[in-house]
Amino acid sequence: MKYQERPELAKKLIPISYVLSVVVLGLIAVMGVVKVDLGMDFSGLPLFHSTMNVITFFILLLALYFVKNNNIEAHKKAMFAAMTASAIFLITYVLYHITTPPTRFCKTGGIRTVYFILLNSHIVLAGIVFPFVLISFIRGISYQIEKHKKLVRWVYPIWLYVTLTGPILYFMLRPCR
Repeated sequence: MKYQERPELAKKLIPISYVLSVVVLGLIAVMGVVKVDLGMDFSGLPLFHSTMNVITFFILLLALYFVKNNNIEAHKKAMFAAMTASAIFLITYVLYHITTPPTRFCKTGGIRTVYFILLNSHIVLAGIVFPFVLISFIRGISYQIEKHKKLVRWVYPIWLYVTLTGPILYFMLRPCR
């Protein structure tokens, strides 16, 4: 099946992705400082976040499999699923962090160094890759395939890394709760 490029769709959506990126990154920047009491306990959300990251990780692998096997419709569905899982993760992640005090890493020695290297790389790469995931997705749904491929070559492995290190960090931090 031949797809028709839709640059007008991308032209409409790219500015929205910029605004969304600024809003989300702004929320993430202030969530460590701002705390809101909603009268509910959200302490169970980190397990949910870890689960959503694992689900997204495997959906991304499946999406790669589909595109490598030229099953574009299945690839498209998988990417919509990955974006949905990531959106749910992001909304609940911000909710958790604006309502719940942070958990401090309690281990010492080499594992502490490993934890903070993973944590810092995870945070920095998640912040960097977020807008590019949106732009890659927009280029995909607007069938700007060459632009999509060019960007995804480096966005995809970073997104995979972020979705993999999230659960690793969760399990490293879990004994400290």
